Amino acid sequence: MKHLISLEELAKLAASYGLSLYLGYSWWLFFALLLLPDLSMLGYLAGPRVGAYTYNLFHHQGLALLTGAAGFLLHQPDLQLAGVVLFGHSALDRALGYGLKFSDSFQHTHLGWIGKGKEG
Repeated sequence: MKHLISLEELAKLAASYGLSLYLGYSWWLFFALLLLPDLSMLGYLAGPRVGAYTYNLFHHQGLALLTGAAGFLLHQPDLQLAGVVLFGHSALDRALGYGLKFSDSFQHTHLGWIGKGKEG
């Protein structure tokens, strides 16, 4: 089942890339922006609770869809691209086994424990 879900998430990533091309952006821009949502991990400098909140906010696929839809409704292509990148990034993370974070530990995700010394 884990592999099936990873394939589904990779399909979402591919669709996000295709949508960025459809929107008229250069082929490389999607990949250049793809890791920007990980800047949300800086919230962990303020502790695990704040870190989990900021990380989850920028990795939530619902927020990504809302951002892209807002860009569409407001005729703002850059906002559309932001939504596409957020969605693609979260799909990539989930395909690799990284999920939304619990506030007790960065390694504790909705997909299970990650990293060295896996618990659970």
